This record gives sequence, C-alpha cells and structure tokens, in this order.
Amino acid sequence: MPSHEKADAQLIDLLRKRDAEGLAAAYDRYGRIAYSLFLRITRDQSASEDLVQELFIRLWNRGREFDASKGTLGVWILSIARNMAIDHVRSAQARLAGRSCSIELIDKLSMSAHSADPESIIDRARSVDAGFRNLNANEKRVLELAYFEGLSQSEIAARLKEPLGTVKSWTRSALGRMRRAIQGASAQESGNS
Repeated sequence: MPSHEKADAQLIDLLRKRDAEGLAAAYDRYGRIAYSLFLRITRDQSASEDLVQELFIRLWNRGREFDASKGTLGVWILSIARNMAIDHVRSAQARLAGRSCSIELIDKLSMSAHSADPESIIDRARSVDAGFRNLNANEKRVLELAYFEGLSQSEIAARLKEPLGTVKSWTRSALGRMRRAIQGASAQESGNS
C-alpha cells in the first residue's frame, strides 16, 4: 500500500472517531486543494474561504459516511467540495435573478418608500414589528444574526450548529412570512385610503 493511501486510511479512522487531530491532518492535506477548487468554480476569495470552513465542518459531521469501496478519501472530499461550489454558484445566480426587477417597479418602490406621511412610516414599522413577533424562535434568530451581526448563512449555520440547509429553510420561511405581513398591512393601508 503506497504511503499516501496508508496515511489516508489512518485519517479515515480518526475522522470516523471525530478526532480533532484527524480533522486537522485532513485540513493540512486537502484544505489548499479544496480552496483552489472552490476559487476556480466560484471566482470569489471570500466565498471560497467560507466554503473551505463549511467543507471541513461537513467532514467532521459526516466522516463516518465515507465508504472506501467507492473511492479514495481525497476524491470523496473533493467531490463534496465540487458539489458545494456548484450549489453556491447556482444559489448566487438565483439570488441575483431574484433581485433584478424592472425600472418601473424600482420607481414605484422608491416612491412608496419615501412617503412623507409620518402615519404611513409608523404603520410600516408596526407591520414589520407584528410580522417579526409572529415568527418562530428559529426564524427570529436567523434574521437577527443576519441583520444585526451581518453573518452569512454559512456563518449562522456554524454559530447555531445546524445544517446549512436548515438555516436556509428558516431564513426563506422567515422572509416569506415577513413579506406577507408587510404586504397585508400595505393592502389594508391602501384599502383604507
């Protein structure tokens, strides 16, 4: 057995035992190449750094899932990294597409947002407050961490020790509920005018 395969076999044993030294050794061996892969796919240094951290968190949590009969440790790690990078790019593209809107809509939004009517501003603040109060504890927490601490979803997942998909789901749900609450208040406001 070549020395790198023997070293990988030892790493696998350590990772399955959730041994911190095993994770550190895996990072030393595969962190740089994973970063290069992330950077090549995302073309974003900051995102690549976040993705490397997330990759090794996943490796820590899912090390027991490694199946040597399906390939080597390096191939497994890099295939996870590749999938993460592609998911990141796709979600970034979706966020960008979701943010784009027509000039007409932007004009309407900016006109309504700059209403000089103090009652309208107070009503909007009340609808945001009511919407926030109706969120569950997890939804509130992810919005607070994102808004007040400026954390990315990956950072929130790490802080809360929850899977990234769960944090994304909570965020999506919270934003949807807030949007409906604000739109409902706006509809009532326009109906009363």
